[in-house]
Amino acid sequence: MQKNDLQKYKAFLFDLNGTMVHDMPYHVNAWHKVVQTLGSTMPIEAMKQECYGKGEEMLERIFPGSYSLAERIAISEDKESTYRKEFLPDLRLIDGLDQLLEKANLLNIKMGIGSAANNLNIDFVLDNLNIRKYMQAIISGEMVTKSKPHPETFLSCAAQLKIPADCCLVFEDTPKGVDCAASAGMNAVVLTTTHPIADFESFTNIIHFTNDYQELANLL
Repeated sequence: MQKNDLQKYKAFLFDLNGTMVHDMPYHVNAWHKVVQTLGSTMPIEAMKQECYGKGEEMLERIFPGSYSLAERIAISEDKESTYRKEFLPDLRLIDGLDQLLEKANLLNIKMGIGSAANNLNIDFVLDNLNIRKYMQAIISGEMVTKSKPHPETFLSCAAQLKIPADCCLVFEDTPKGVDCAASAGMNAVVLTTTHPIADFESFTNIIHFTNDYQELANLL
């Protein structure tokens, strides 16, 4: 990858969990405990594959017809509260992301977040790490009617930024997120924090794989 590969984009759109902060193991473990309590024998590797989209949607996939929407939302809120308490001591940006955000800002590349996370979890990251100042658009799971891989999340983010979809570069860590970007007509950089490269072999919109942002920050 070369400098012009990044600088040609007018906007960077970031997923949150596993992409800006390395917290997916906390989410997977927290959800695994929840579904076990609810009677599931799902192994943790299967739980990892289910951890996408809104919590209430995930619970419906695992326990179809077993809980009302209100019950699923309440279960999800309890889980997210526990996640924030457990992750707070380890909360930090993935290596190099602070430099990337600063350089992109200086280059007038617009930035936004498109995540299935709820508003409280997004605020938890942005405010504790003091990076809200970089984000000119925020689309949470509570702001869309259709979760990833439906393109609504990233298209809404691009619309808020007033940037055409094909001028946006998405940063993601899951196949569902990359699928969302592809459906929105956007290229993606994949953080291999959550899934191995082999899980993304069917996608043609990925321009780069990386463990962190250090190399990318040096290219801006």
